[in-house]
Amino acid sequence: MEYIYRWPSPLGGLLLASDGEALTGLWFEGQKYFAATLSEVHEARLLPVFEQATHWLEAYFSGRDPGFTPPLAPTGTPFRKAVWDVLLTIPYGQTMTYGTIAAQLGLERMSAQAVGGAVGHNPISLIIPCHRVLGADGSLTGYAGGIEKKKWLLEMEKAHG
Repeated sequence: MEYIYRWPSPLGGLLLASDGEALTGLWFEGQKYFAATLSEVHEARLLPVFEQATHWLEAYFSGRDPGFTPPLAPTGTPFRKAVWDVLLTIPYGQTMTYGTIAAQLGLERMSAQAVGGAVGHNPISLIIPCHRVLGADGSLTGYAGGIEKKKWLLEMEKAHG
């Protein structure tokens, strides 16, 4: 059984998903790939993991590094999970390029596109900070939640980081 919880962020509604123990999804309402990994059978319920995640979100949106990560269990291929693990190492207020992620994984430079696909399909937005990934030239390349949200998030982190 999967569970969901809705939370209102300063950038719009968020949908959180859990397997009962860990967070399996966190999406902006209507974003690209919205709830793509969520099973059709789910129930709305406030769980301890959702309480932890909302504490994280409250700290984050107040302009602070939350200082902890709630339990996470994203669903994806081993490659995508490896990319998401690298994303979790990007400090609050800092960024990384797709090419740097590919290099950290020991991949050829051409694999930056494959990294981009994995970043774009991150099912746990914000906590797995895909918004902190930039193009090689520092450009704000794609973000499933929308470029304006990405810009807002990076500016907020820079202002408070």
